[in-house]
Amino acid sequence: MNRFKTAALLIILSALLVGLGGMLGGQQGATIGLIFAGVTNFVSYWWSDKIVLRMYGAREVTEVEAPDLFRIVAELAQRAAIPMPRVYIIPTDALNAFATGRNPQHAAVAVTQGILRILDGRELTAVLGHELTHVLNRDILISTIAATIAGAVSFMGTMFRWGTMFGGSDSDNRGGNVLFIFLVSILASFAAMIIQLAISRTREFAADEGGAKLTHDPEALASALLKLEQAKEAIPMEANPATAHMFIVNPLLGGVLSKLFSTHPPTEERVKRLRDMTASILYGR
Repeated sequence: MNRFKTAALLIILSALLVGLGGMLGGQQGATIGLIFAGVTNFVSYWWSDKIVLRMYGAREVTEVEAPDLFRIVAELAQRAAIPMPRVYIIPTDALNAFATGRNPQHAAVAVTQGILRILDGRELTAVLGHELTHVLNRDILISTIAATIAGAVSFMGTMFRWGTMFGGSDSDNRGGNVLFIFLVSILASFAAMIIQLAISRTREFAADEGGAKLTHDPEALASALLKLEQAKEAIPMEANPATAHMFIVNPLLGGVLSKLFSTHPPTEERVKRLRDMTASILYGR
């Protein structure tokens, strides 16, 4: 179901790009926007692991330096039938973790010092299972595709609005209504952002489910998520909004509006789904 939702959202996003491109700039406009966004996200896709790890001061560790962490990652990677990812520790007391890398052969998993100190063995295993599921599902690739299409939609909308303000009445010459198309360009950009966020939330649900199946312990992941969410308020993490979607819980603080536009589904909903999985395993329902 999560894969179906992701595919459906990507199709809608692509249709939005084609429709907006045809309305504002024809095939040429859509192509220019797609190329512009594609170049930006191509860089992110190929070098995102190095960029984000350096951004948070993550330090690669060896098996000698972190034997328990290494053992858990190695066991989960073997279960998932993927190569052993590189292992990093982020020097912060905040509780969080993320996986990065363009494919399973170039993956890295990073955890904070705080998460190693607070979570017990089951919970840490569950968190790492979630992250390795992102690697297994190639979620970096999916998020890059979504960002590329959404970026192209936003680019075209922005260019049209600037063109409307400073470029005269080209739209009138085509028989179009400038105000109508101006509003459409704003709504399309907004819709693209909402769909991109929906894809991110869907991938989080999928990683929760896959991680719970990988560890055979959905309750441990539910417990870990609750601890991470509670610790977020007490020990906030200095995070770049552009990388918030990578973490297991959204590291950014905010009110109701920020939750509405969050890259992550509500933690309580994630916990409920995981506990429903536990009930299904225990009681066959």
